[in-house]
Amino acid sequence: MFGRHPLAPPRLHAIKRKGRNEEVSAESSVAAKKQRKSTPQSQAASSVDELPDDAAADPGSSGKSKPGAKAPRKGKQKAVDAERPTWPEYFNELFKVYKALNTVIAFCSSRQQIATTFSVVRTSVERILRKPLELAQVAEIKAILPDLIRFAYTPASQIRVHSDRTSGISSNSKGRAESPDPYESFSLKSGRSDEQVLVLEFVEKVKLQRPDLDYNPIFSAPLLSPADVKKLIEKRNDRFQLAVDELILACQAMETPEDPVVMVQKAARDHIPLDPTLPIDQPSTLTHHFISTDSRPSIEEVIAEIEGAEEYRDQIVFRKIFDTKEPQYVELANPISSSIATGLNLSMSVTKLYSHQAKAINALGEGKHVIVSTGTASGKSVIYQVPLLTMLEEDRDTTAMFIFPTKALAQDQKAALEHLLARCPGLEDVKVATYDGDTAMNLRQGIRETASVIFTNFDMIHVSILPHEDTWRRFLKNMKLLVVDELHYYNGTLGCATIGQPAAHMKSIFGVEDMEVVTEDGSPSGRKDFLVWSPPLVDQLKANGQRASSLIEACTLFKFLISKGVKTILFCKASAMKTIRAQIAADGRTDLLERVRAYRGGYSQQDRREIEKQAFSGKLLGIVATNALELGINIGSLDAVVMLGFPFSVASLLGTDQRQQAGRAGRRLQDSLAVMVADNFPLDQHFVQNPNEIWDSPMADLIVDLDNDVIMEGHLQCAADEMPILPKNDEPFFGRNFKALCDKKLTKDKEGWYHTHPNFKPRPSSHVAIRGAQDIKYTVLDITDRDTDGRVVIIEEIEVYRALFEIYEGGIFMHQGDTYLVNEVSHDERCARVVKTDVSWLTTPRDYTDIDPVETSRIRAIRGSTHRAYFGKITVKTVVFGFFKVRNNSVLDSVDLDTPPYERETVGMWIDVPACVLELMRRKALSPAEAIHAAEHTVLNMSPLFAFATDGDIKTECKIPEKEYAAKDSSRKRPARLIFYDGSGKCTGVSAKAFDHSIEAANCRSGYLVTNKLGAKLVLRGILDLPIDEDAIPDPDPEVAFNMPETVVEATGVKARAKIEVEDLEDVQVENDDGQALHPDGAALTRTLRIR
Repeated sequence: MFGRHPLAPPRLHAIKRKGRNEEVSAESSVAAKKQRKSTPQSQAASSVDELPDDAAADPGSSGKSKPGAKAPRKGKQKAVDAERPTWPEYFNELFKVYKALNTVIAFCSSRQQIATTFSVVRTSVERILRKPLELAQVAEIKAILPDLIRFAYTPASQIRVHSDRTSGISSNSKGRAESPDPYESFSLKSGRSDEQVLVLEFVEKVKLQRPDLDYNPIFSAPLLSPADVKKLIEKRNDRFQLAVDELILACQAMETPEDPVVMVQKAARDHIPLDPTLPIDQPSTLTHHFISTDSRPSIEEVIAEIEGAEEYRDQIVFRKIFDTKEPQYVELANPISSSIATGLNLSMSVTKLYSHQAKAINALGEGKHVIVSTGTASGKSVIYQVPLLTMLEEDRDTTAMFIFPTKALAQDQKAALEHLLARCPGLEDVKVATYDGDTAMNLRQGIRETASVIFTNFDMIHVSILPHEDTWRRFLKNMKLLVVDELHYYNGTLGCATIGQPAAHMKSIFGVEDMEVVTEDGSPSGRKDFLVWSPPLVDQLKANGQRASSLIEACTLFKFLISKGVKTILFCKASAMKTIRAQIAADGRTDLLERVRAYRGGYSQQDRREIEKQAFSGKLLGIVATNALELGINIGSLDAVVMLGFPFSVASLLGTDQRQQAGRAGRRLQDSLAVMVADNFPLDQHFVQNPNEIWDSPMADLIVDLDNDVIMEGHLQCAADEMPILPKNDEPFFGRNFKALCDKKLTKDKEGWYHTHPNFKPRPSSHVAIRGAQDIKYTVLDITDRDTDGRVVIIEEIEVYRALFEIYEGGIFMHQGDTYLVNEVSHDERCARVVKTDVSWLTTPRDYTDIDPVETSRIRAIRGSTHRAYFGKITVKTVVFGFFKVRNNSVLDSVDLDTPPYERETVGMWIDVPACVLELMRRKALSPAEAIHAAEHTVLNMSPLFAFATDGDIKTECKIPEKEYAAKDSSRKRPARLIFYDGSGKCTGVSAKAFDHSIEAANCRSGYLVTNKLGAKLVLRGILDLPIDEDAIPDPDPEVAFNMPETVVEATGVKARAKIEVEDLEDVQVENDDGQALHPDGAALTRTLRIR
């Protein structure tokens, strides 16, 4: 299940599926007969018959060493010094079968239009072996190499890449008059829609040693050369030999030696595929081994089973255990009424209050403001529920506003409050309402006039409540309680950062002084296990080689946990749902499929509510989510959380105690598990090597960037529209630049009042997006049933930055793990029309984005350097000119598109690479594009420290190495500069803050990002005017230098808006006694970067 390491002692005790203990011979006979009756694709069969005679005579010619001899030394691969064991004759015969399979499948891989169905492969293998190929033999091979071979039934429609008319011809093939119609691949007109085909293929990612200089994988579908095919065959043969060797040695080392042949034959029973279209004699066996959530094994037992699995490869590189914590109770200073006590007992079984609950409620009773920073599931909701009920008992006109960052969280808390009120005698009729973007227009007036409590968000306050404060006066004048939950959520351009100093943060964001800070958590908790999971090396003999897919690892772990009855949430990208569904379906676990759902904020209101209902009720076993469910939501007492990749900050990973994403699990007293599956990014790998930093590093301070003039101006325009501004009264609320901004941006009347500038009229809030430009969304319409019953269903809304790369005509769009063909895209209407389809491949866009400065408005000096940093207007142009059809990381086909570019304007900063450095890199055959890209991400990694940005707030121009190293000169030559821009596209001022502070940050120190990349060092040292020792740079291979195309050219100047004076940095760089860089307002930066 977890991909066994070829050299790990194999145990071959795979979990039995569906109680299928039938004899191999009987089942293989039935399945084989069914396969022989199926009609193979004629073209594929004839193509495989073209195998060269020498391949048939000597299958897998790489098997030069006979079993029992020493393994050969090859390249840098270390030899196995110990004497290899003697193989039983059974394995020698099985190896012949494996080599024949390997040869045929590798040949098919070199001609990607050939689908490797078992019927097609078997025909050629039997011709090589000159005897029948049995299903049991393939199952035995898969038992030996379970992570290398896929042997499962797949819907026939899912293996089609082209229609019959275009079958076997790539859209980029020479001689074609036109590209194939991308829609024809999905036709199910021929054959039954439920037809299943048995597929046999190798699933490891094929990586060429050196791309052919005539081949550009970004613009054409890759094909394997004969040399690549030969190397691939040799590599796979070696893996089989090593696996068998280790199996024999492991069996010999057992206290009671076992027969490895018998062990393989027994294990193979679980690898004979089950045709889902065949009738099942005993349907109940489908859930025979399913463990209910009420009787699931302990987390300790689950981890032990993972570590004992035959497929385990020591992926767990770090484990931290948090022991069970007992509760601490404290009495309230003023006891609550019997009615409220009854409600708490009946709704939540609460009879006593934890220490932090009592402390916070006592402070509220004294009239203090309160901020609470305690662990997940510590009962923080009770802290505002009890005072609210007390206020309502004293005055039924009391109103309260509860602000939550996500709709899912608001729905959860609203339901909990209504449940409590219904059980409090005398308060049953209190009206509670949700007031968000999903609230129907015809209901809003009634909510304003009659609701006592509303659940809303800052977006609605910004666009609907404050601009119409006259209609909200009843509610606002009676409001006695304002609750803002998940305060750490408001980061980047939305407001603040994480949770280092809660008191200072609350003072900054609300302007209040008298407050009680509650941080000591008195709630109990069960045992918690936190794991760091590192995907294993694909080839264990290469220490720095390619690692297994983190997505596959996370999905496999997720599938294993839910199969054990462990309620699990997986945080990852939306596309993971397709992988999970495929894995579960391949196991025949339809019972699990029904209890797994995907969740994303862009789903329709109906879908979100249905998923939330299923989650809250505990019906679901697994949820695949982005970050929409990240914040404090109770989804049926989760047992485990799996996080794919490291979030943008430690706080996002850990929240407050077991902290944010990890804190979703163990929300009651039961034991729980949190696993971070490391991605291949430098930040992830850093924490793999230094996992204690996740827990030992202090949280970043909470900072509200009140000096961001761009954001501040927007709020001033809105505030002045609600009520004219008088500086002497309002300055405490708007920061130190308030008066200057009023004079510059607002309109002043004769009496000294400031009003909204006419350019923002009549509704300033419509021009000011508090979340940046992500308010621009595309609607995805399902038109599958339009022709039959006229139905068109909105299935999702996606942000514009996703829409560009996920909805293009002919592409595949993912929703709830289902695949939809994009039929039409209208950028004018901002919508995409899709049709549900059934394919096993996905599409990835072929695109490029040009980021170009068009006007300079500011220039800054770089300390100690003659070079300059520039800031101004930037245009961003994205072109999607085609897409790839991809299955198992292999490109099946490429399709050309003719779509108009998407262009938008924003602001950003840039630094030109010195011409001398550019020339030096050319002499040394270093790719300027790769060097610039690495240097950009070095600086970009520092952006949260000096611009208070989050992931996506600041972006850069990403360059693709494969494109940059193509043999042909590119007409799209890019200027040699580092460039950064506001990712939101609405000029939020984030890049301006980076402009103010990033240059000296580049003079600091980096622990783990790209500093070992020579090109990046040269670029950054050149910009900083630091000395460069050219003699220390290795001379290039003359042939490589000669063949390197020119894709980057010297940058030219950008026109200035007017005469601009160069700003210096005399007041910017501040250091403390320890040499730690400080922000101008004194807030310490937690990381630094130095180029050496």
